[in-house]
Amino acid sequence: MIDSRTAPYAVLLLRLALGILFLAHAGLKLFVFTPAGTAGYFASLGLPASLAYVTIVWEIAGALALILGVWPRLAALAVIPVLLGSIFTVHGAAGFFFTNTGGGWEFPALWIIGLIAVALAGDGAHALRPTPFGKAR
Repeated sequence: MIDSRTAPYAVLLLRLALGILFLAHAGLKLFVFTPAGTAGYFASLGLPASLAYVTIVWEIAGALALILGVWPRLAALAVIPVLLGSIFTVHGAAGFFFTNTGGGWEFPALWIIGLIAVALAGDGAHALRPTPFGKAR
């Protein structure tokens, strides 16, 4: 049984946590690896270097949408391809556990499950702009 009094706050908490993680992840690309360094890394994987810049912007936009609650169900779905890309290009070959050399796909997979939970559960409390479809009846 879902507690309808507290469930929206659970989704809010999940939205905030996932959004903050994306901001931290984008911050790593911006301030530690630098955008040019990230582009070089993407190119070393055989990906277009320009995809690094798109990824950084996508992560920041998705993070802010989740944190602020701007179409959060759509935002959650929209950032899943970034994580799938990380699994297929980097983490998948390292095995399951994230502690493996190169970081396995354990953490990105858990992150995806959290995003799917937001998409399924709803916008959560204090969404500034609720998703325009899929409202509970």
